[in-house]
Amino acid sequence: MSSEVKGGRRAQLEHTGLRPGWTTGACATAATTAAYTALLTGEFPDPVTITLPKGQTPSFALAAEELGDGHAMAGIVKDAGDDPDVTHGALVRATVRPLPAGAGIVFRAGPGVGTITRPGLPLPVGEAAVNPVPRRMMGDHVAEVAARHGGTGDVEITVSVDHGEEIARSTWNPRLGILGGLSILGTTGIVVPYSCSAWIDSIRRGVDVARAAGRTHVAGCTGSTSEKTVVAEYGLPEDALLDMGDFAGAVLKYIRRHPVDRLTVCGGFAKLSKLAAGHLDLHSARSQVDKGFLAELARRGGADEALAAQVAEANTGLAALQSCIAAGVPLGDLVATTARDEALAVLRGAPVAVDVICIDRAGTVVGRSTVA
Repeated sequence: MSSEVKGGRRAQLEHTGLRPGWTTGACATAATTAAYTALLTGEFPDPVTITLPKGQTPSFALAAEELGDGHAMAGIVKDAGDDPDVTHGALVRATVRPLPAGAGIVFRAGPGVGTITRPGLPLPVGEAAVNPVPRRMMGDHVAEVAARHGGTGDVEITVSVDHGEEIARSTWNPRLGILGGLSILGTTGIVVPYSCSAWIDSIRRGVDVARAAGRTHVAGCTGSTSEKTVVAEYGLPEDALLDMGDFAGAVLKYIRRHPVDRLTVCGGFAKLSKLAAGHLDLHSARSQVDKGFLAELARRGGADEALAAQVAEANTGLAALQSCIAAGVPLGDLVATTARDEALAVLRGAPVAVDVICIDRAGTVVGRSTVA
């Protein structure tokens, strides 16, 4: 197959012509790497190179550095590429201090980084809003620097973002109970940019490529974690993977006109609960998780009124799901089945069999429908 007709997530991004950027998690990892190196050697690497979860090795110029008595700080300006990201241009800082041997790594929220105050997020209440994948990235790089320069790897990392509390007012953090600033995010380290028109066009191109290659089973994935899930589940080749992002409607409407035998839709539980509720644009700015709707689904699954009320009042979709899992109510399967039925309604009788898989943030399957 020539480069002109390649499919899959990477080809879709190339087709948009948009420039990718770096997540706050990647910037914090680079800043941490530079700061810890300076703490052990007295010199800041500039630029500083890190390794992302998928093996890319970007380099970052330092925008700030400070080496003091018992601490080192480095700062990176976030470049979000062509994505309309509110954190584009923000200065992400990491301050590293040594801890006693065996203490491990402790994360702190500095100015402009939020603190978790409500349950239902992937971190416990009271923790700095530095998400699990960025924590792992920073931990891996601290271990590499320690091995290279004779450190123990036991450090306190304080992440801060200049003006982050002000920027966070433009996000959903306050409503989610993340107070004091931004979250440090990212599962791949890369910001995948899109404009609506360019991304929808790339979805259509992805369907065309899959059909031209003779693929009879394609998957619409909301991101890289869901893509890994469907590859593990079904062994689909790259050109059968459609990076639909938030544009579920674009996938369904185009496949309605250009059918394939089978479509799998895979994504996060909360995002696909929006599809189940009838939303075709899953972006957080344009649709929200309806906990009242989830409570009604939970009732259908056998939840009593106390559990249904708990679901309706949950802080996040994940918290609602966790309550139902603990009570033996299959809310994940109910969301997947209802989302599948919504997808079939959009397909309007097109000869396409559909199944839906819901995952959590770690990629664990938490709900699935049958094929219909």
